[in-house]
Amino acid sequence: MDGIFNIYKEKGFTSHDVVAVVRKTIHMKKVGHTGTLDPDAEGVLPICVGRATKLSDIIMDGHKSYRAVLRLGITTTTEDASGEVLETRPVEFDEEKIRCTALSFIGKQEQIPPMYSAIKVNGKKLYELAREGREIERKARTIEIYDIRIRRFLPPDAVQLEVDCSKGTYIRTLCADIGKALGCGGHMAELLRTAAGAFTIENAVRLSQLKEWAEQEQAENHLLSMEQALREFPKIRIAERFTKLLVNGARLPEHSFTEQDRAPVEGETAAVYDSAGNLTGLYTVRKDEAGLYIKPLKMLI
Repeated sequence: MDGIFNIYKEKGFTSHDVVAVVRKTIHMKKVGHTGTLDPDAEGVLPICVGRATKLSDIIMDGHKSYRAVLRLGITTTTEDASGEVLETRPVEFDEEKIRCTALSFIGKQEQIPPMYSAIKVNGKKLYELAREGREIERKARTIEIYDIRIRRFLPPDAVQLEVDCSKGTYIRTLCADIGKALGCGGHMAELLRTAAGAFTIENAVRLSQLKEWAEQEQAENHLLSMEQALREFPKIRIAERFTKLLVNGARLPEHSFTEQDRAPVEGETAAVYDSAGNLTGLYTVRKDEAGLYIKPLKMLI
């Protein structure tokens, strides 16, 4: 059983809870998630099974999309609704000002992770330190907000946002920063992840559905293949005479390519297949004086 379940994580579950349930449901040890989603958040959480666990970091690195409710006028310790209220301020609900301020956060920027996060510092998670009443200096991380859309205004003090962003982005920090920029503060009241890489909420399944499939011995039929997870990557098929080099993870020149869905570009990652069409690994496209070649990034066989 090798593939990915596109799980809809419900509120109250941690990402580790979901892994534990999936592991118990399908009776497999090799199960892993693709990035944490807060217990109060819900939505898309791809769960990798078997050989597909090798793709966890690849899926984790993909773009993410969220739908969030920003509540203005209240700042909290956790930057979301689960925290203690730190300050309350009056809200000037000017829709155009809110729109312009939110959209000003589109682009690359430095974001300081919240104390209530799973990031480790000196072997200890930040939220563990926060629960001890300690706050330490955190290094800002470069993230990118690709797009922000105002889905709807919710007067007198809230707005629903849709955000497309890079890995490592904390939406609750984004909400807090928008509130700060507006001068009234704010926090994230709700969060729904609508997409993670190639996985979208339209095809996500709840754990209860997975359990039903498992009871009917049909769970494996609903696994998404590794090929589906990598459909956003360019595809290259290698000629049969290069099979030995391919399975040994050797560097391969451009003249070994027999098929490609589009011309690979230097610096990008490609999904590489053998002559029979079997997924072999992820390779990085490079170039030297002799021309393009591919170098193994992650073998999947």
